[in-house]
Amino acid sequence: MGGPGDPPEGTPEGGPGGAEDEYRSVVFDESFIRAARLQEYSAEERMTDHAPAVRRRPPLHRGLGRQALILVVLIAVAFGTAIYMGVRHPYSSPQARRPVEPLRMTVIPLAPQGKVPGADDAETLYGHSRAAQFAIGAEGVPLPATHSTAHFSDSQVVTALTTAKDYIVRSSLYPEVLTEREVNPARALLDPDQLDQFDQSFDHPAADGRHAPTGWLVRIDPSRAQLAGDRIRVQGSLNATEADSATLEVTADHTFVYALRPTGAADAPVSLFTVRREVTFRFSRDDLRTHQVQLVTSYVQAGPLSCAEDSSAYLHPLLAGQTAKAGGPAGNNPYETDNTPALCGTLATQAEPDV
Repeated sequence: MGGPGDPPEGTPEGGPGGAEDEYRSVVFDESFIRAARLQEYSAEERMTDHAPAVRRRPPLHRGLGRQALILVVLIAVAFGTAIYMGVRHPYSSPQARRPVEPLRMTVIPLAPQGKVPGADDAETLYGHSRAAQFAIGAEGVPLPATHSTAHFSDSQVVTALTTAKDYIVRSSLYPEVLTEREVNPARALLDPDQLDQFDQSFDHPAADGRHAPTGWLVRIDPSRAQLAGDRIRVQGSLNATEADSATLEVTADHTFVYALRPTGAADAPVSLFTVRREVTFRFSRDDLRTHQVQLVTSYVQAGPLSCAEDSSAYLHPLLAGQTAKAGGPAGNNPYETDNTPALCGTLATQAEPDV
């Protein structure tokens, strides 16, 4: 007998109330119905002649289509921005690099007017000389206050000054460069286009204004003299200017005072040897990026030296008690900045220690 809600004859086999009802768990919710591709016409619509019972619905526009459209728009905007920035770059376009010029150098030996003064220790000599107030080592090569130029930022100016200082220190203060024939510390900072001239200068030294090793660095004859201490006295300045829109220039003017004694004679008296270097450096934008330098001019005065000896390959200092065989026509003081000696000069007496 059927239940209270069943027909008198019971539930028909296969009917919706049967035990095998496979559709009982299917829920036809609103989203399912709206997503159907086929839709039945209403009774009124079916009364129209030859109207089909169902019609095909257009596919729904889901969220994926909208996201794809947004992605395409973003890609188009990014591509357009890249093209715009390529056409209107905020920085100036790179200019042609100025050709690297060979270094022009002048080395002036300064001969003493009498015997070279000496003392038992370096500090005594320093204390009685113009170098008494000089800084020691790299502290005597300070960086000046910096500012940007029309075409170079403040950081680029600092890079130029710092690299120039590095070259000055390596080529004038490193003991292995001064008296041990080492050149790599200075060579490593050179623009590659100047390496051939540098190497030719050391392979085949010549007093031709282009190939004197002493124009590149301070190089004391190791067979004659050795350092009597590592407290080298230094005083000078650095100055940076913009040569043109693609080039920075740094001028360096420093006086170095070395305490020397004869090679292998640890108990021999100490004497002072003075070298004044005026160097002009040039920096392209590539040089600033790689921290390398171009040397444009190098003007060197050094003494006490004998004008009879060639000072292009090595500086051959006269030591305590020695005198020069020949001198120049006038006294020149490497501590002063307003004198220009001839190819050989005389070391002014006030430039020597008063002992």
